[in-house]
Amino acid sequence: MRPGARRRPKRNPLERTEAPPELVFGLGNPGADHARDRHNAGFRFIDLLAERYSAPPFSGHKRAQAAAARIDIEGARVMLVKPLAWMNSSGPVVRGVLDYFKRAPPVALVVHDELDLPPGTARLKRGGGHGGHNGLRDIIRHCGPDFQRLRIGVGHPGHKDRVTPYVLSPPAAAESRAIAAAMQDALAAFRTLYSQGLQAAMTQLHTRHPE
Repeated sequence: MRPGARRRPKRNPLERTEAPPELVFGLGNPGADHARDRHNAGFRFIDLLAERYSAPPFSGHKRAQAAAARIDIEGARVMLVKPLAWMNSSGPVVRGVLDYFKRAPPVALVVHDELDLPPGTARLKRGGGHGGHNGLRDIIRHCGPDFQRLRIGVGHPGHKDRVTPYVLSPPAAAESRAIAAAMQDALAAFRTLYSQGLQAAMTQLHTRHPE
């Protein structure tokens, strides 16, 4: 090093990939009547994260129709958020929370049920369309598409006319066990997400149960 030159600080390896999300939103419909619905997979995963990382009780958010709790994952402070508006009106809630924390959509991750994946499958991705999911559609309308997603497979009923009653009902016992197993895989991948970045977490999760 030449005299007077400043030593360049070491870079965090995550800066070479993608920073892990600061805000994790789980999608679902509020109320006990919907707690076991396929559509509430996002809520259930948020509850699993809260349990795994010893979150304090969820409390109402100051500026949005949501319940929130803060946890620490691999040294990162992460806000867990459950929008309490109906699924199809999730967009203003996500936008309101992002605005409150002065954050842009790329630092958010949305957990949702996915018809195009079979039960027992979970996938991470960044960006993309809504795939017919009305909760995602509303979030994209208000926030744009550049947020991370965790897609929890619930399978497809076989015809579009059967989708609404299908997602608003509980899965059969075998499907429920498969979905629960996929969520456990996703929990393990979340630890990698915060220690090694999105690409490493995707590789771990997607090669565990390849499509």
